[in-house]
Amino acid sequence: MSSRIRNIAVGLVVRDGWVLACEHAVIPGHHRFVRAIGGGIEFGERAEDALRREFQEELGVDLTTTELLAVTENLYQIAGNPGHEIVHVFAVRCPELEQFPLDATRPVLDNDSVAAWYPLSDLADGNPPLYPNGVTELALGLVAG
Repeated sequence: MSSRIRNIAVGLVVRDGWVLACEHAVIPGHHRFVRAIGGGIEFGERAEDALRREFQEELGVDLTTTELLAVTENLYQIAGNPGHEIVHVFAVRCPELEQFPLDATRPVLDNDSVAAWYPLSDLADGNPPLYPNGVTELALGLVAG
């Protein structure tokens, strides 16, 4: 892990009480978790542009709409290593992903994770936890809103 703050953009695709997220390979010394889809913002890149790029790189899809929900700060430990992120969280629309079956998985194109639908009720109970911290509550707000 780095000792610098990382700026990231993540998107929440929510459908019928489920959210699309990535489950990464098990990290030795750390519990199972899922992560909102997205990634790092490059120097000179706007958060929304980074989000659109990340969805294209990871899942090969274009987003039709994005709406900034919040900017949060995520301090965490993974396998004993500290991390620090500033997180731009967006609600996103993508018809291709919204039609993706709830019981299917989709390989992520640029790493060893898979995207799948997770029931928000399970994630709210921490089974498994959804990171970055705070995005579960924002996704639940999309269902209620």
